[in-house]
Amino acid sequence: MNKALILGVVLGAASTFGCATMAQQASPYVDIGARHGNLRDAQEHIVQAWHLVGDAQVDNDSRLGGHAARAKELLSEANEELRLAADVANEHGY
Repeated sequence: MNKALILGVVLGAASTFGCATMAQQASPYVDIGARHGNLRDAQEHIVQAWHLVGDAQVDNDSRLGGHAARAKELLSEANEELRLAADVANEHGY
């Protein structure tokens, strides 16, 4: 085997492992209770969308120009905003 082929295999494996690790670390989760059903439903859809984007990244070997990764970041931010909205509603007794 030549050095370029070995280097390509090593870099490919590292890239795949790195993407999978990053995806696992940033995954949003549902943490809003049934008291705020609409917010909880929205959170569930965000989590589902985040995982579907991850599936698309795998299917396309992460060659989506960074846009899928950015979408996942935005979904994580939206998930946090919903959590904050539920917290505010709780503070006001709703």
